[in-house]
Amino acid sequence: MSQPDVAQRIAELRALIRRYDYHYYVLDDPIVSDAEYDALMAELRALEAAHPELITPDSPTQRVSGTPASQFAKVQHPQPMLSLGNAFTTADLLAWRDRVLRLLGNDATIAYVVEPKIDGLAIALTYRDGRFVQGATRGDGEVGEDVTANLRTIGSIPLTLHPLDGIHDPDLPAELPALIEVRGEIYIRTADFEALNNRLAAAGERIFANPRNAAAGSLRQKDPSITAARPLRFFAYGVGPVEGVTLTSQWQTLRYLRALGFPVNQDVRRFTDFAEVLAYCEEWMARRDTLPYEADGMVIKIDDVAQQNELGVVGRDPRWAIALKFPAREAMTRLLDITVNVGRTGVVTPNAELEPVQIGGVTVRNASLHNADYIAQRDIRIGDYVIVKRAGDVIPYVVGPVVARRDGSERPWQFPTHCPACGSPLEREPGEAAWRCNNFSICPAQLVRRVEHFVSRGALDIVGMGEKQAELFVQLGLVRDVADLFYLKPEQLEGLEGFGPKRIANLLAAIDAARHRPLDRLIVGLGIRYVGTVAAQALVNALGSLDAIMNARQEELEQIPGIGPVVAASIVDFFARPENRALIEKLRAAGVQMDGGTQRERQSDALAGKTFVLTGTLPSLTREQASELIISHGGKVTDSVSKKTSYVVAGANAGSKLAKAQQLGIPVLDEAGLLALIGER
Repeated sequence: MSQPDVAQRIAELRALIRRYDYHYYVLDDPIVSDAEYDALMAELRALEAAHPELITPDSPTQRVSGTPASQFAKVQHPQPMLSLGNAFTTADLLAWRDRVLRLLGNDATIAYVVEPKIDGLAIALTYRDGRFVQGATRGDGEVGEDVTANLRTIGSIPLTLHPLDGIHDPDLPAELPALIEVRGEIYIRTADFEALNNRLAAAGERIFANPRNAAAGSLRQKDPSITAARPLRFFAYGVGPVEGVTLTSQWQTLRYLRALGFPVNQDVRRFTDFAEVLAYCEEWMARRDTLPYEADGMVIKIDDVAQQNELGVVGRDPRWAIALKFPAREAMTRLLDITVNVGRTGVVTPNAELEPVQIGGVTVRNASLHNADYIAQRDIRIGDYVIVKRAGDVIPYVVGPVVARRDGSERPWQFPTHCPACGSPLEREPGEAAWRCNNFSICPAQLVRRVEHFVSRGALDIVGMGEKQAELFVQLGLVRDVADLFYLKPEQLEGLEGFGPKRIANLLAAIDAARHRPLDRLIVGLGIRYVGTVAAQALVNALGSLDAIMNARQEELEQIPGIGPVVAASIVDFFARPENRALIEKLRAAGVQMDGGTQRERQSDALAGKTFVLTGTLPSLTREQASELIISHGGKVTDSVSKKTSYVVAGANAGSKLAKAQQLGIPVLDEAGLLALIGER
């Protein structure tokens, strides 16, 4: 190609890539495949490599640039980056609103903009004549650090402002600003943070305590290529100095920033009634655990810029804005000891015993340590000060140690080699992180957990049976497998502490009722690995009886929708074991239902024709209960998210399914939203 043709093609490629970046990062609506995007970028790199004189600083290829810096230069902010006053209760917010009214006049008409308070690192981005020229951290609010080279590596930060062609909003300026300083937050999504920590731990490097620290540490790397490898993202929330256009409100500013190509949080709202502000804050906090990123509060701002200027600043806090802080979900405390628990499938799980600490209004004394590799990779030691995190109602877990607080008294911990309950050697299958006790038949700890699972609400739902009763009956030898529950006699329970005639009668009646539960509930209760509510229902719907399921070949099982090779292999392996077939015959002899489908009473057709996927931990419903609820109202539950999915119901620690739903534009509900669909509270 001639030089003019090369220059034209380079311009076309840059325009295409910027357009695709805009759709991907700002609109959350990708319009090309990753492969097509990569091909365009590869072509642009090749052309620029052949014609380096045509490379410009704002080219998409220049995101990773520069050599490692020896230090970050200081940047004087032309307009201070202020902090925010905090509110912790509704009363605090009302007091702030009343002060605003007194200063503006009680008859003033006020609108409010409510924005999520993203837990990240505040930065300022300067654009001159439409091009990104400098980026700086907040620092102390007056002076920050120049991290321009690192910010250029972040895909959601435009290197060139998006043209305003096609923007037909009379409330927005029609031209690009001559100069604009865009302010916002660098953050890392929760799933990306966990993956990053896992990579760092596996490589023997220090992990981050939380996503905010990870964002700050990743941005302040001396080498921009390290920053480029970290999953950093950006949300814009305001502006500093602006030349060439006039912005009169916060709401207008956010819409203008979005038009210029900046990601703006989709959960921002404008209200004219303060009661609606309070209601939105309460609603948003209720679904905090469904978000793909960490947020530690809500920011309420006076919308009108003239009113903002009239209210002014007191100290370092603007009078026209306030942050409603949510309860903390992580804390630092001392790790006193590490114990292990044996689950119903034999998995041995380490557990942290902690100095009691308040997290989100709850006293936490124990936390999960996941597995042996997790402890070793993070070098967690007994006696360490550790960061403990608690999201929603899920079990708290240890993020990692605070190495700087070690005094030499800390002790490394070794994972046990034998089961603490039965003494059998622990084994680990290739490719798995979990150690297991494979003494399935006589390990008392596994039996207690299996009984506990068998009687749970998601399985046979035997009222009056729980962990304490399971431990007692196993200890006394009354229950040697789950089928023994159906052979209990009143005289075996008489004289036991807490078991009077009425309680005995109620328990035996509940056990008798459990004989007639739908077959899929029995299958869940058996505890087959990988088989939960959804898979159990699929098996029953396809094959109709336990005998048919027991005798099905793996190839036959794999033909059932929702049953993949791994699940099918697990089912075949379970029923190939003589002890499990003997258990089934014992249950059959006890009169437990083993055929006939799911025999549920339909409560309504409110969810008919709708398909749901469940992910994360809901506040009050177990996964099984939520699935039962959906099915009883005519809905369908599946395991994977697709374009056919109607809703994703997400709770705390929702993972990749939530991310895929957001990518596909599928509506996401929390527990309250699910109940609202069927008219329940």
